This record gives sequence, C-alpha cells and structure tokens, in this order.
Amino acid sequence: MMRFLFVFLFVCGLCCGVCAGDVLTLEGCYEAACGNFPLVKQYDLIDRTCDFTVANAGKGYLPQLSFSAQATYQSDVTKLPSNFLGIGFGLEKDQYKAVLELNQTVWDGGAVRSRKRAVRAEAEVSGRRLDVDLYGLRSRVNGVFFGILLLDARLERNDLLLAQLGRDRDMVVACLESGVATQADLDAVDVERLGALQSGDELRLSRKAYVDVLALLTGLSISEDAVFEVPADPGDFIGDNMRPELLLFDARRRSVGVQAEGLDVGIMPKVGLFVQGAYSDPGLNMLKGGFEFYYVAGLQFKWNLGDFYTRRNDKRLLRINNMGIDVEEEVFRLNSRMESREYIRAVERFDALMKKDVEIMVLRKRIREAAEERVLSGTLTVTEMLREVMEEDQAGRQKLQHEIERLEALYDLRFVLNN
Repeated sequence: MMRFLFVFLFVCGLCCGVCAGDVLTLEGCYEAACGNFPLVKQYDLIDRTCDFTVANAGKGYLPQLSFSAQATYQSDVTKLPSNFLGIGFGLEKDQYKAVLELNQTVWDGGAVRSRKRAVRAEAEVSGRRLDVDLYGLRSRVNGVFFGILLLDARLERNDLLLAQLGRDRDMVVACLESGVATQADLDAVDVERLGALQSGDELRLSRKAYVDVLALLTGLSISEDAVFEVPADPGDFIGDNMRPELLLFDARRRSVGVQAEGLDVGIMPKVGLFVQGAYSDPGLNMLKGGFEFYYVAGLQFKWNLGDFYTRRNDKRLLRINNMGIDVEEEVFRLNSRMESREYIRAVERFDALMKKDVEIMVLRKRIREAAEERVLSGTLTVTEMLREVMEEDQAGRQKLQHEIERLEALYDLRFVLNN
C-alpha cells in the first residue's frame, strides 16, 4: 500500500511539473509509467488478500460451533421380549435428535502455521510477477523517449540547415545582383529551403505522435513544446544481472519449499476437545424413552493415514517443479547474456562510427565553405554548392543519430541487466 501511495504522489508531483513547463527526464517517465499502469493497483489487492487469508487461517484455533438436527423412522428397533424378567420393552420407530457441538483444536500438527506460510509465499510470488510486468514498461518507455530525442536532434539539425540555406540564399541574391548567378540558381536554393521546411513539418508531426504515445503510457499531460532531457551517459558497464525475474524464480522456489513442509504437516495427527449438548428422543438412556437433554464431552484424536500413500510421489512432483524453475532461470540468464552481448557490440559499433563522424563533419564543413567561395568567384555552380551543403547536413544527421542510438543501446543494456 505504501509503495502504491509513493508512486501516486510522485506521479502527481511530476504531472504538475510537466504542466508548468519543467523538463521531462527518462527516470521520471519510468516512475510515471509504473504509477499509471493499471496493474499497479494489484499490489494493494495482493496485500489485502494475503492479510484476510492469513487472518482466516489463524481462526483455525478458535472454537468451532456446529448444530445439526435429524428425524428418522426405522423399520425395526431394539426390543426386549415380554418373557425377559417379566418385562416387555421396545423403542419407538420414530426418533428425533437436535445436537449442538463445540470443538476446540488442541494441536493440529502445524496445519495453521503451514497454511499461513503458504498464503504469504503465494502473495510474494504474485507480487514478484507484478514487479516483472511493471519492469517491462521500461523497455517501452525507452523506445518512445529515445525516439523523441532523435526527432528533437533531427529538428535541431534541420534548423541549422535552414539557417545555412538562408545565408546561402543571401549570397546567391548578391551574386544575382552582380550578374554572377541566375534566377535558376536562386530557385534551386528556394527549392532546398522549401524541402527543409517540409521535412521540419514532418518531423514535428512525428514528434507529436511520439509525445501522445508517451502521455498515454505515463498518464502525464505533456505539451507539444515540452523539453526532454538527454539522459546522462551511464558508461560502458557489465554488472551482475539484477532483473526482477530472478527474484520471481527465488520466490517460486520458496513457495515450493513451503508446499513440501505442508506434506509433512499432512501426515501429523490432530488432537482436540469436544462438547456435545443434545435434546433427543430417546436420550442416552434408551430404556427410559421420551425427549430429554444430555451432554457428552471428551478428547478426540484423529490421524489420517491416507496421505502416506501419496507422500512419496508428491515429494517427487515438488522436486520436478523445482527442476523446472531451475531450467527457466537458466534459459532466462542465457537469453539475457545474449541480449547484453548484442547491445555491447552495438555500442562498440557506434563508438567506431562516431569517431569517423567527427572527421567527416570537419571535412564536409571545409568542402562546403570552399564551394561557397568558388560560387562567389564564379568557378562553381550554385547547384554543385547546394549538393555540398546537403552532404554536410546528411553527415550531421548521421552523427546525431549515431549519438542517440548509442545512448539508447546503453540504456537497453541497462534494462537487460537492471544495474
């Protein structure tokens, strides 16, 4: 319950911050998505169900009161012959009985304690399953959040392209006035500017779609001009796997262990006290006849030996269950290692690409500046210059994309290992 309340208050505070124009962070979106996911309400339901079931199990030591009544008609009854001591006697064929019985468990062989432990173990398994489901939201948030960051980077690069084309247009206009350029050259620059404006509109529409998806995922009210903070580079790391699935495997093993203890409890005898009060015809003194009250009190000892028949096979089944859990964990760890290795290789690939990106950008800028100078001197056409401008822009786009994709690969690796 406290975990649910904490997430709720955190999301409320984050939502207010977003509405006020604050920066959205990746960690904040993680928390908001978990708080907004409908399954988070299951935590409280699991806790309440566990508390009620444990309380009910504990009431097994309370006195148990029961009432029963019956009326019967018998085809024959016990009779004394008339020549027996000169007295003839026989019971009535219709008989009636009402019984109120009180039972008190003295020792149940640990059944109540075992039931409580089983309920808590089942609740832990259910809680761990919810942890796994909620943790999976991080992967979806990663995809959307880094998609927005990539679109923001492309929009920023597009603005730089528009600014560069604006400067080139001014230069072509000056050349046109001096007779070095033609109207076709100016039209070529305008075409590229219009294309860049069109690309900007497409990028903004795509960003809006991504923001809408993130708003649905997190439950936050996110404006179109919201700022998304680029997360810090977590660095290259390979740590121990801390995924919640591993805690789920452990919880399932503990649950199987509790079930094994329950098998031991099942073969234990039960001891209890009882008191019966009845009103019947006939009473305890059958020779007397007629309705009368009576009571019976005593000690009960029960031992069900039937559980011994299946005990060995039941233990084998539990061992098989544990082996199945071990196999599932082994498969999960293997898949995690393969996924982490893929992301590590992706990061290494992006590192190599980014080193070349810097060199390419320096060269592309130098080539574009030289092309502009040659246009001013009349030794290069505007169309050829524009080709160099667009090549520089493409190199810049690739550099930004590699940076964002490398960062996303690092956070995907962090998701796979949860460390």
